[in-house]
Amino acid sequence: MTEIVEIHNEYIALCDLLKVAGVVDSGGAGKALVASGVVAVNGVQELRKTCKIRPDQQVTGPGFTVVVKGRAA
Repeated sequence: MTEIVEIHNEYIALCDLLKVAGVVDSGGAGKALVASGVVAVNGVQELRKTCKIRPDQQVTGPGFTVVVKGRAA
């Protein structure tokens, strides 16, 4: 599954992004998924649950890709 998420702030926490994108059902599940070591940001493994994800970054994991876009100018 590939999701495109548009954010209206400078960044979104990784665990919150996973919830907004529908990858997980709750923020706690997002934190657990990140802690398991299967989530990558721009191809690099990410273990920080509240890592700041900014527009033009891509988050991947088993069976999902989330592309983050910023608000259109």
